[in-house]
Amino acid sequence: MALRLYDTATRSVRDFVPRQPGEVAIYLCGVTVQSAPHIGHLRSGVNYDVLRRWLTHQGLRVTFIRNITDVDDKVLDKAAAAGQPFWSIAYANELVLASAYRTLNVLAPTYEPRATGHIPDMHQLIARLIERGHAYPAGDGSGDVYFDVASFADYGALSGQRLDAMQPAEDCVGRAKRDPRDFALWKGAKPDEPADAVWPSPWGPGRPGWHIECSAMCWRYLGPEFDIHGGGLDLTFPHHENEVAQSQAAGLPFARYWVHHGLLNLGAAKMSKSLGNVIDLDHIVKIGVRPVELRYYLTAAHYRSRIDYSDDALRESATAYRRIEGFVRRAAERVGAGPATQPSIPAAFAAAMDDDLNTSAAFAVLHDEVREGNNLLGGADEAAIRTSLGRVRAMVGVLGLDPLDPAWGDAAPRDELRGAVDALIALALDQRAQARARKDWAAADAVRDQLKQAGITVEDTPNGPRWSIGEQF
Repeated sequence: MALRLYDTATRSVRDFVPRQPGEVAIYLCGVTVQSAPHIGHLRSGVNYDVLRRWLTHQGLRVTFIRNITDVDDKVLDKAAAAGQPFWSIAYANELVLASAYRTLNVLAPTYEPRATGHIPDMHQLIARLIERGHAYPAGDGSGDVYFDVASFADYGALSGQRLDAMQPAEDCVGRAKRDPRDFALWKGAKPDEPADAVWPSPWGPGRPGWHIECSAMCWRYLGPEFDIHGGGLDLTFPHHENEVAQSQAAGLPFARYWVHHGLLNLGAAKMSKSLGNVIDLDHIVKIGVRPVELRYYLTAAHYRSRIDYSDDALRESATAYRRIEGFVRRAAERVGAGPATQPSIPAAFAAAMDDDLNTSAAFAVLHDEVREGNNLLGGADEAAIRTSLGRVRAMVGVLGLDPLDPAWGDAAPRDELRGAVDALIALALDQRAQARARKDWAAADAVRDQLKQAGITVEDTPNGPRWSIGEQF
């Protein structure tokens, strides 16, 4: 296959070769559900959904695992502040997250395991690390178990850091570690933590460390070695670095490619629940942007690029999507919707997607085709219109953005409302044409200006005027 991906581990764009012919196994680090998701989390879901769809389009069978971190320091802190059980907080936010993913047409994962459902797998992995001399129970009777970073020669390779240049782990104060950079695999129970967040273990009651959760779930669902491990750029260190260390130290080859997406910033800092600078799906709806338009915004930028969020940038992106939607709907009304995947995707689009999922270049090809299709709508060649519509729908289909996809529900205006609007616009354009015929340029310009104020853009072409919707109605 022709796909090339940027691999964080080698810091290079590499040809993607699946471990098993015809099959791809992907693990995406999911969300820690201490609160409702923001659009930075949704970017992760959308970006890897595009990767999954593109691999599927190329004929590969994809096993896609996206976990839920439902027990963690942050979850326990939120639960304590709210006076609720940690599992109640976690599950409520998990439901909100699942709803947001469905709203953005993100395909459901093959499996979506919760950390709390895999404690025995974590125990097995920790025991293996202790046996191999890469982990040790704390000597203070706390029940803590730590990974010995000095025992793993390649520690720091994924993030490009040297061990002697690393800062101590955040929980080093007051803990019985051999090295302050060692990280927790198992955290012994503490008197001030809820009793329902404690599990028995060979080292005493407690709960898992964050990093061991993902390694255990990767092992459980994808085996010792799998194709792609994904997540946000901010997870490279320490989370993914620690995953690599503990998994390989346990004798698991682990991920063959590491794919990280860029962050979504609000102002000068990344969008983060801990910082309190978040934009959620409700805000997007309040400013008049539909979910399909948010997906377009999150998809249009290259997945490794940083997005500096603003309402204005999102609205501009929504306008761009509406140009695609306008062509697809008018063409479908003219020649019928037809199958969404024929004819084939343009070669330039496929080349862009194979180039490390370069959606920026792919969208340029898409918009060129939309412009050509709009020109064709002014003529009589319905076969050409049908071909153009098929190409556009094939492209937006693999991006999860097809306006005719039933997944978007009532994202488009009702048919009767669209029919009325079409008739009114046709009447206004006829009045403009009559004014132009009698050379009453002021009247013709006035009609055009009135349409523009209503969000309708009119463009004069050799085949007559062409209109498009600039704003949702």
